Amino acid sequence: MYVQAEGDYRAEAKNLGLFYVRNHEGNSVPLEGLITTKSISGPEFTMRYNQYRSAQLSGSAAPGYSSAQANRALEEVFAQSMPRDMGYDYLGMSFQEQKAEQGIPPAAIFGLSFLFVFLILAALYESWSLPFSVVLGTPIAVFGAFAALWSRQMVNNVYAQIGLVMLIGLAAKNAILIVEFARIEVEKGTPLIDAALTAARTRLRPILMTSFAFILGTVPLAIATSSGAVSRRIMGTVVIGGMLAATCIAVCLIPVTFYVIERLAARAKKSPTVAPLGSTPGPMPGLSSSGHGL
Repeated sequence: MYVQAEGDYRAEAKNLGLFYVRNHEGNSVPLEGLITTKSISGPEFTMRYNQYRSAQLSGSAAPGYSSAQANRALEEVFAQSMPRDMGYDYLGMSFQEQKAEQGIPPAAIFGLSFLFVFLILAALYESWSLPFSVVLGTPIAVFGAFAALWSRQMVNNVYAQIGLVMLIGLAAKNAILIVEFARIEVEKGTPLIDAALTAARTRLRPILMTSFAFILGTVPLAIATSSGAVSRRIMGTVVIGGMLAATCIAVCLIPVTFYVIERLAARAKKSPTVAPLGSTPGPMPGLSSSGHGL
């Protein structure tokens, strides 16, 4: 049972003397004779998280740092300064970031991207060897992207991974321009090495024009300064670094990979085949085709 007085009688602590309770002898005594009161400061309400008393901290990362770096810094400070019987957890956007990190790993995403590009090119060229000439140039673009991130002291977060997936298609586009032209020349009867060199010389100018036009178009992303600029700078840095590497380095290697892979594929086709066991042998010497003896 809960007893509550009117508002005028419970506005001050001294009014506790107006309330009487029974003692062990059954007599009525004022409540202030059994308790002491004092004024202290405390929170208006107590937060609870998963049935534990908790305190909520809200903040944002300093300029030049990602939210993942800020979370790691908080975890390090908590481990150094807080007692062992206290713990922490994330809410809101920080909780969503933690859940996203526990999802599909980036290596699986990149592997599936390479696989899909390879299968699409295999269906396009109707060949299993030509797609290798295209996809072998993408690791150079990825190397350029990570080199650009390292040079600007940026982290490999989800925005950088989006840019890396986009680079796979962009780097493959440059290789397709050379491989497609070289394949057409080979079908016309041009020697393999001459077809590769002709494709490299003929398609170099279109590749440089389209690649540098794209790179210049992403410069505003790399130097963004407005709200949410960190995510745009990271994505722009990844794309620009990867495309520069794909344009300046991979373009020179694509004709080489095309020549080597096509030579290996042609050698595999010319290799002699061994008759399987159990095949029907030809007629034995001394017997006619009808099977009668001499």
